[in-house]
Amino acid sequence: MLDIKFIRENSDIVKKAIKDRNLRLDLRELLVLDSERRKILIEVESLKAEKNKVSRGGKPNPDVISRMKVISQKIGSLDTKVEEIDKKLGILLLSIPNIPHNSIPVGKPDANKEVRRWGNIPSFDFSPKNHMELGKELDILDFPRSSKIAGSGFCLFKGLGAQLERALINFMLDLHTKEHGYKEISPPFLVNRASMIGTGQLPNLEEDMYALKDEDMFLIPTAEVPVTNIHRDEILREEELPVYYTAYTACFRREAGSYGKDTKGLIRVHQFDKVEMLKFVKPENSYDELESLLNNAEEVLKRLKLPYRVVMLSTGDISFAASKCYDIEAWAASIERHLEVSSCSNFTDFQARRANIKYRAKDKKKPMYVHTLNGSGIAMPRTMIAIIENYQQKDGSILVPEVLKPYMNNRDRITKE
Repeated sequence: MLDIKFIRENSDIVKKAIKDRNLRLDLRELLVLDSERRKILIEVESLKAEKNKVSRGGKPNPDVISRMKVISQKIGSLDTKVEEIDKKLGILLLSIPNIPHNSIPVGKPDANKEVRRWGNIPSFDFSPKNHMELGKELDILDFPRSSKIAGSGFCLFKGLGAQLERALINFMLDLHTKEHGYKEISPPFLVNRASMIGTGQLPNLEEDMYALKDEDMFLIPTAEVPVTNIHRDEILREEELPVYYTAYTACFRREAGSYGKDTKGLIRVHQFDKVEMLKFVKPENSYDELESLLNNAEEVLKRLKLPYRVVMLSTGDISFAASKCYDIEAWAASIERHLEVSSCSNFTDFQARRANIKYRAKDKKKPMYVHTLNGSGIAMPRTMIAIIENYQQKDGSILVPEVLKPYMNNRDRITKE
């Protein structure tokens, strides 16, 4: 959420940000309401001052008492009007996105900027198969049965496929906790509306969320939601910062607007596993912390020896709450292109304002908002695609990446059991 004072004093900046994001959003109603609210507050303060002046003037006569009664009623009426305006302003403020950082490209998704590449694209002396074919032949992925159980857009991992995914999760949690300094969290997979609003998923992405029928709760679309809300309505001490958390969760997304967009196999599913990294930091450090977060996510792919590229997202492609975002895309051999496996974002104080997360600096009396960051460290489905397809062998087996062998009983390869 942007500060109403910032919007009022920098409306041109906010309007440009909205335009650069290719959004249609008019600030006029918000600014008119804000102006009306401030005028009413000035009037209320004037009436209260008059009332206080009379109350200090000794015993009032009947005319004065009558006048004070009228003033009190008017103050009450104006206070009610301010409350109504505050509700409207609150709704409008929730619809305004964060300001994109001036370092990111301006434009639609095709303006995204490739930052770097790592690793060698695998070459084969045979025609490589896709992960669906390999998964079926090795009996490690079962899409027909997952469809029977839950419908399309879900996956059933079996045997060594399930072990491979569990190995990935444990490897990533160990890497982030033992080497990158994150504290492991095991959060709820269901959250309330306040938590979803706090991180910016609601109200604008509500159609993409799985909501409970009889309770105002949601299945989490990412661990970012419950973990960010750990410190909702709290004031941290300066010496506590930075705070780093990592968490494994299942994630649930309806993908309501993605019909026909890369929906085959594991490319786009409604439920998937992910290891997430979260940071709560001081404002002056947040963009350095973003680069560090990105490096932590890249390290996962480097140790898996999966070729990838890093892309800086444009103003038309970053998320609603983000100020700056990098995507990491791993190479998929069968389709010969990169697939997103991680997004690393700096939200500045946008989420912290919505969730009321502050810290108290030693040299300042007034608490300030923290900056929040998060990154996938990393998401499983497309990482599984990259491993299955890039590590496939001519005989139809799949080599196990070296760093995952200790998590798979030192198995060298995946074959049909």
